Amino acid sequence: MVEVRKKEIILLAGVVIACYWNSLFCGFVFDDVSAILDNKDLRPTTPLANLFQNDFWGTPMSEKERSHKSYRPLTVLTFRLNYLASELNAMSYHLLNLALHAVVCVIFLKVCRIFQDTKTSLVASLLFAVHPIHTEAVTGVVGRAELLSSIFFLAAFLSFTKSKGPDNSIETTTFWTPVAVTVVLVAVATLCKEQGVTVVGICCVYEVFVAQGLDLIGRGLILELYVKKCIRKDMALFSNFTKAEYSLPVLWDTAVQLIRGNTLLLVVIRVQVIQSQLPVFTRFDNPAAVSPTPGRQLTFNYLLPVNAWLLLAPSELCCDWTMGTIPLIETLFDVRNVATFTFFCFMGLLIFYSLKYPGDSSKTVIMALCLIVLPFIPASNLFFPVGFVVAERVLYVPSMGFCILVAHGWGKISISFFSNLTKLAWLCLAVVLGIHALKTVRRNWDWESEYTLFMSALKVYFRLLLFLQSVKKFKSNGTVESVLPQYFCAKGGGGEGVGGDLGMHCSSNIEAFGQSLENIKAIFKQSKPKIGWHNRSMAHQDFFTCLASTCFCMQFTKENTSFCFRGILTVGIVIKLVRGELLLKMNRPLEAKDAYLRALELDKANADLWYNLAIVYIELKDPTEALKNFNQALELNPKHKLALFNSALLMQESGDARLRPESKRRFLSYIEEEPQDANGYFNLGMLAMDNKKDAEAEMYMKKAIKMQPGFRSALFNLALLYSQNARELEALPVLEELLRYYPDHTKGLILKGDILMNQKKDIKGAKKCFERILEMDPTNVQGKHNLCVVYFEERDLLKAEMCLVETLALAPQEEYIHRHLSIVRSKIAALNSVGQSVP
Repeated sequence: MVEVRKKEIILLAGVVIACYWNSLFCGFVFDDVSAILDNKDLRPTTPLANLFQNDFWGTPMSEKERSHKSYRPLTVLTFRLNYLASELNAMSYHLLNLALHAVVCVIFLKVCRIFQDTKTSLVASLLFAVHPIHTEAVTGVVGRAELLSSIFFLAAFLSFTKSKGPDNSIETTTFWTPVAVTVVLVAVATLCKEQGVTVVGICCVYEVFVAQGLDLIGRGLILELYVKKCIRKDMALFSNFTKAEYSLPVLWDTAVQLIRGNTLLLVVIRVQVIQSQLPVFTRFDNPAAVSPTPGRQLTFNYLLPVNAWLLLAPSELCCDWTMGTIPLIETLFDVRNVATFTFFCFMGLLIFYSLKYPGDSSKTVIMALCLIVLPFIPASNLFFPVGFVVAERVLYVPSMGFCILVAHGWGKISISFFSNLTKLAWLCLAVVLGIHALKTVRRNWDWESEYTLFMSALKVYFRLLLFLQSVKKFKSNGTVESVLPQYFCAKGGGGEGVGGDLGMHCSSNIEAFGQSLENIKAIFKQSKPKIGWHNRSMAHQDFFTCLASTCFCMQFTKENTSFCFRGILTVGIVIKLVRGELLLKMNRPLEAKDAYLRALELDKANADLWYNLAIVYIELKDPTEALKNFNQALELNPKHKLALFNSALLMQESGDARLRPESKRRFLSYIEEEPQDANGYFNLGMLAMDNKKDAEAEMYMKKAIKMQPGFRSALFNLALLYSQNARELEALPVLEELLRYYPDHTKGLILKGDILMNQKKDIKGAKKCFERILEMDPTNVQGKHNLCVVYFEERDLLKAEMCLVETLALAPQEEYIHRHLSIVRSKIAALNSVGQSVP
């Protein structure tokens, strides 16, 4: 093995710095928010043991619905070290990622030297160092999992190769130490990221095809004939043949030791850690995973050539390939299946010819293919679903194999007998390295903020590209006749609601389109969410994406184009708003909070976003933070109706008398905006009751009932208000109305029964109320106790005593039941002492 020279290390480090220097000025974006900003495992106050109990995002592995089951404690440990050094200074996190990428490049060069010459291996390392596909892994802080895992992945492979002698023989004196080190390094790589365990497969392939030089196809027929001959003649001769030619017994013993001693143990531990539960992903994360057959299989197989194309031509990169960025393949007649077929044919031919024609070149190709395929299997969706459609950072290790293949092909051309071809090879290499380096530097700026990242993602939004092609086609004919409404309806607008209005206002010529755009703006500004959570349709996002494309193609003003993209940001915001709502409905408020925080990185001036985040904090039982976010929403939009109402309600329910004046002010502002909403008047009435302003409370309750006849809470509280102010007879008609709408209203029946018994002395009427309660709920303590009082008033002392004993069994801790039972028993004892019969 040729050692790496100091000049080569300096060269690789310099190239990495030149490509990633600007990543130091990027912030925490996308998944960094969950993994860094919101991950309590980074804080010194969190016990270190939590790192080994929680997933990569700080969620306990035991929580099936919330945890993604990504177990990478050693990576989180490095985040924690970053936090100890600089807390949340993003530059320090990016600097460490840059250094780790440089280390990977140097180790990768050492690996390439095993089966490539000095020049070709350096080319492979340079290609790897500058490849733009790595920006997500290097510039995105969460990509550190790939970087760390790759370091130990490659180190484990290098350690395994040292277990061989000079002629690739296995020497017992030097065999076990490198193998033991390999086992430890595999475990460490796996604790950085799960794909680290696949290095065991790499070692096995290396042992079979490189160290042992096994030719499965070329010599397979010879071996088969020889086996038959040995079976007929001499089995011992066959044994000698296999030992001399292939060393198969030792080979397989080594492989079995690795698999049994390390891989299976790691797999068992991994299964135990996730508690035998796969993570739960939504249709938004990976639509194909929940699609029926054969769409699921066709789409997953099509993703393989998509990933291969990203390695071959990384011109369009995207941070989030979820939802419909890659439409599902639903039939065998989809033209994209041709790409899948071509990909498998190409891979199959490479494998076939590498096995058929053995030699150093074939060994290099086999190892390259092995590095491409094996580490990608966990992320391929082929064996179990993952939480993404395409993720560029998972191509970090597979790109090593790709770079080896490209460098190997370049090496064959560069030593050609034709000098012109050699010069062309060097020229092409220089161009590729230069273009990739520039693309990497430019792509790093996309990760500067959530906004820049989202805007870069628009360029690869698949439906946007289709629409651009359509618009350009129509523009060349001087018209965009029906493009917008047809596209919108095709994508599910349906012609109803705001979406239908938008479609109707799309004109059929360029001159009218400008005026239509103004109409569209007006419609969009008037459209408001009808419920508390942000619930604008994803179809609107599609529409504004198309609208923005049209503005570009028609060269409309910057203001109009900006409006269109603003529409995308405020309506879609990269699916985060819809995702947040769904997560909240799925009782996953922490993940919903993450989604809204990411959306706020794009648009901090969006009052709806702050409102939605406040709702999440209410679900998290954090009223202080909820109120802060409500206030932020109202600062941006003082007339935000939902924020006015819910913040006022939150202040009222806090019980803090100091907040009541502001709560009243907000309720009054709310009814100015929504004068026909009975809830506003009802809550003003409740607030007045808290302030002991009974006349004001009565006025607001009556207004609420007038606007909404049969308003359950308003009717009961008005009756309660009358009862508390010694106006029980006025409460009776209100209770009658309440029970007419809700005959099973327990509290209403109790209050009516008390008034009938104590004020009107209508014992029979009261008895009916309490018996009705016990018909609905025999364990209702208050209803049963009041019925016992009715028996006492009827002078049925024995029945009253039995009733109270039963009530006491239901609530033995209630002192008033003990007291009343003592009174009844004293009465019975007094009657018995004078010889009177007990009624």
